[in-house]
Amino acid sequence: QVQLVESGGGLVQPGGSLRLSCAASGSIVVINNMGWYRQAPGKERELVAALTSGVITNYADSVKGRFTISRDNSKKTVYLQMNSLKPEDTAVYYCNTPGSAYYNWGQGTQVTVSS
Repeated sequence: QVQLVESGGGLVQPGGSLRLSCAASGSIVVINNMGWYRQAPGKERELVAALTSGVITNYADSVKGRFTISRDNSKKTVYLQMNSLKPEDTAVYYCNTPGSAYYNWGQGTQVTVSS
């Protein structure tokens, strides 16, 4: 089994930055496919950033140019660098495999963008 633990969220002003971390443990050797999802109150969970085959990155239009997904296999950790944050980025952020979530969901990390 693989466990996912998200961290790094918090309260930030519009225009600010945060870096989220997703630490994987258990039966995983390398991370080649992972995505960042978010769920805002009253909305469905959506995929905002994806890493596939270890090198291909894709982003939702709403975050393109502002968010960057990366990985550090030595730490079994995937990151989401979020810049130029907007109030509409407020949500709980989760990591899991892109497309179809293969692993059990972690607890997520809350990101609140507000002045």
